[in-house]
Amino acid sequence: MRSPYVLLMSVVCCGMLSSCFKDEPLNAECDIEEAYIHADNPEEMFFNASDSLIKVLYNEHNIDFKVRKETDLTAIAPRFRITEGATIVPGNGSVQDFSNGPVKYTVTSEDGQWSREYYVSVNIQTQTVSDTIYYDFERYALNSKSKYYIWSDLNPDGTEAYNWATGNPGFAVSRPTAKPEEYPTTPWVDGLDGSAVKLTTSDTGPFGALKNMRIASGNLFIGRFDATVAIQPGGAMKATMFGLKYTTGKKPVKLMGNYKYKPGAVYQDKYGKPVEGKTDTGDIYAVLYKNTDSNGNPVVLYGDNVLTSPQIVAIARLDKVENTDTWTEFEVDFNYTQEVDESLLNNYGYNLAVVFSSSIEGANFEGAIGSTMFVDKVRVICETTE
Repeated sequence: MRSPYVLLMSVVCCGMLSSCFKDEPLNAECDIEEAYIHADNPEEMFFNASDSLIKVLYNEHNIDFKVRKETDLTAIAPRFRITEGATIVPGNGSVQDFSNGPVKYTVTSEDGQWSREYYVSVNIQTQTVSDTIYYDFERYALNSKSKYYIWSDLNPDGTEAYNWATGNPGFAVSRPTAKPEEYPTTPWVDGLDGSAVKLTTSDTGPFGALKNMRIASGNLFIGRFDATVAIQPGGAMKATMFGLKYTTGKKPVKLMGNYKYKPGAVYQDKYGKPVEGKTDTGDIYAVLYKNTDSNGNPVVLYGDNVLTSPQIVAIARLDKVENTDTWTEFEVDFNYTQEVDESLLNNYGYNLAVVFSSSIEGANFEGAIGSTMFVDKVRVICETTE
């Protein structure tokens, strides 16, 4: 696949939402939609002024602001846009001490029947000091509703970082009765040394067939996933937001790791028809790109431009994922098409996306059900300095 993707359809979702809220008042929602920190001189607090505003996705419970090291964390007053009629505790705009870790906020619906907890952090943006970035996939857990698995890393300061996203939230809509281990992206305990990630191209059932979205590729990527966009017509590509701030401060030169791969038995097109003589394959790549445009506006790459955007500085992509039932090491260089700006590199002006998928043409809803890829011990090797 050219990008991870979801298998949702607006007709199904609208029907589901209608049935869920048919007998409930319209003010039964309790979400934080945006979080904002005001600063008189935002450039003194944030590396980019746009970092002061965070759009909060419906499936997110952790909100993390990154600030400069001179910032006083003991007296910050975040403000929130919440769903109409809801209330928030601590109060909206109240001053809080973030020096000891996240602050828990509880949003309660106007009718008082529903509530959600959010954990808001304000952390000093720190650089990774190592020449190697390690991704071992040992940190995973079920999401808050215990439907599917999510993965995280640790920040240099030891705090939790939810850097990884999957299409699992989309699969939850198309196959709502699926068990956690039946989702396209799951943990696998028999990794090289500990746990690995298992990616499986899966059947989306009758809902997917209605929209010629019959498969969901197993995928894992650095970035965010917005299911509310995916339910809109033609929104699948915009649901995947690739890349987060690259914090190493050193030019990445290689993508390395280990995988196993077995294609499914029958390759099918988006109409579910077998394609004779075609065998499925997976996809492994990384992309480094500028996260602001020439006017200083924030930039994120989506499924339709993650490999083609002019913001891209370098791509490292495995030429072919081989059919192998033993752990196979891969190593691929970052191919640079633009010079790296050292100032941007040192001030978090680039985003890095690392992407894995069990079906390379999944963005077109083509592939083989049952195609399976295992991934473990992934490394991004950076340029060493004397």
